[in-house]
Amino acid sequence: MTEKCGVVGVALDGRDAARPLYYALYALQHRGQESAGIVTHDGFQQHSHVDRGLVGDVFDEGDLEGLTGSAGIGHVRYPTAGSLDTSCAQPFSVSFKSGSLGLSHNGNLVNADEIRDELAALGHAFTSDGDTEVIAHDLARNLLEEDLIRAVKRTMGRIHGSYALTISHDETVLGVRDPQGNRPLCIGKLEDGYILASESAAIDTLDGELVRDVRPGELVVLDADGGGFDSYQLVDEDNTAHCFFEHVYFARPDSVIDDTLVYEARRELGRKLWTESGVETDVVMPVPDSGRAFASGYAEAAGETTPDGEARPEDDDGVEFAEGLMKNRYVGRTFIMPTQDERERAVRLKLNPIKSTIEGKTVTVIDDSIVRGTTSTQLVQLLKDCGAEEVHVRIGAPPIVAPCYMGIDMATREELIAADKDTDEIREAIDADSLAYLSTDSVADVLEAERDDLCLGCVTGEYPYDIEDEESDRDVVRPELEGRTMHADD
Repeated sequence: MTEKCGVVGVALDGRDAARPLYYALYALQHRGQESAGIVTHDGFQQHSHVDRGLVGDVFDEGDLEGLTGSAGIGHVRYPTAGSLDTSCAQPFSVSFKSGSLGLSHNGNLVNADEIRDELAALGHAFTSDGDTEVIAHDLARNLLEEDLIRAVKRTMGRIHGSYALTISHDETVLGVRDPQGNRPLCIGKLEDGYILASESAAIDTLDGELVRDVRPGELVVLDADGGGFDSYQLVDEDNTAHCFFEHVYFARPDSVIDDTLVYEARRELGRKLWTESGVETDVVMPVPDSGRAFASGYAEAAGETTPDGEARPEDDDGVEFAEGLMKNRYVGRTFIMPTQDERERAVRLKLNPIKSTIEGKTVTVIDDSIVRGTTSTQLVQLLKDCGAEEVHVRIGAPPIVAPCYMGIDMATREELIAADKDTDEIREAIDADSLAYLSTDSVADVLEAERDDLCLGCVTGEYPYDIEDEESDRDVVRPELEGRTMHADD
């Protein structure tokens, strides 16, 4: 599994946007570690700095000073579509007859190749194989014929898939969320302007106030002077397709996504996990950091009831919550690392057991997911080598049985351990004493959502979009391209 991306856009009253964008990208660094970039506009020309690396490595003081202008957008990326080189780093920027355009994209289109072929036949030259450039070219083409709002709506009617976009058209900053709201995007108010960001944690970093989420199918246009924003509901769908994995893993625990604080959602998922599959052990411990909130909720619920659902006697504290694994903060997320060799090596680099917590005890270890099974296998072995008498594994999400096409490279079916193994076979493969996942119904219950309003493709194999050779969980077809005959020099 590899990460999605993070997007941000700001419009301020006279203050340069580069430094606030830089801080916001730092807050979103967990969403992408391969490249970072900022595009600003000073009212006369567009400025851009994009490169591979972490935010702190990509920008220095001189770079920020050169990004003048009070409006701009930013992006952190881990590749989900396109190559690993700088040509796919974002924001993607282009100048054309109707002005300058910058575009940051979180998500993934499923019909990008069709649109690229159509535009290439019209003479559009592409510099990358990513879908973000496809959106930028299509929007630029539509801006030659329509005003800004109609051009965005026209592009939305042609692209199919998940997207949260921040866009700069000269000094105007826009935010767009796909009609099913698969990728998160929110609006914040700053002291001297407004911000659009993938997560509210970026708004908090700038001492801002969360206003609300961008609605699915909505276009938000920030006032150039930072005084407010306009809203245009361009597309309405009967159902949403919010990515449940944002709450399970990707988002920062302190972010609010679709009106839900991620930390509290994870704690409640942990409580559900105890209710569904609690096991009496000496200690329960998280896989840091993503398992911590799950384990906290699990242990809290265990202190209230037995695994059978009976109330605990007053003298029985239940399962002890303990930190049994220490994380090396200088090693990135294991499953963000591009190769299998790196992932296997990183487990030992990343986690070190606390022997006094583990030795001679029965242990329940809680994580957010099992993807390939490599990390879980090594983790169970690590705990047993440290003297654990039993190791029980609990997962705060359903089994991942299918790939994600919506912006998370969650491996192929051949690589996903749950694609062709049931829970007991996985337990045996990772050498755990027991293994249990959380049910899909519990996830929907905690998120206070109908299953029809969530994207559950990776755990059901049925998707909310029209994806070739895959089943859909709703009545949906990808747009038919109109095949307009524009001149190549348009």
